[in-house]
Amino acid sequence: MILTRQKIIESVSNGDITISNFDNERVNPNSYNYLLGEEIKFYTGNTTNGQPEFDTVKMTDDGYVLHPGSMYLGVTDEVIGSSLYAMSLIGRSSMGRYGLFLQISANLGHTTSSHQWTLELHATKSIRVYPKMPIGQVSFWTNAGAVKCLGKNYALYNSPTERLLA
Repeated sequence: MILTRQKIIESVSNGDITISNFDNERVNPNSYNYLLGEEIKFYTGNTTNGQPEFDTVKMTDDGYVLHPGSMYLGVTDEVIGSSLYAMSLIGRSSMGRYGLFLQISANLGHTTSSHQWTLELHATKSIRVYPKMPIGQVSFWTNAGAVKCLGKNYALYNSPTERLLA
């Protein structure tokens, strides 16, 4: 089952959900609007051994223009997590109507993870993004069965991470 607005607020208050810099104004009926962090990575090609390569940009208040046909990685401004609930990070419909899509292939945040989440960004037309702009939403789901932490690989990173760094 998905958590409602009031349950999200209660769960942040009692520590079952972690959202740094939590703001009641960003809680929706079944989700929380998260902000874009200030780092963006953009795909520049592959290394000689076939691994994807990215360059990193630290955005200023002027923002950064995403162009169609390019692959970008961003990061949530907030640390988001829960030891009790699974999370689903998706784009906001308002951003989708501008032609910006988020979390196209990997929207599941595993229970017990808590960190700044890497965001997959794809623009269908040129769009300027800004640090700390509301860019997506996270919903929280109850688990059926026992919760077991299987490692916190990506939780070790609080920046856009293009691959699992073992």
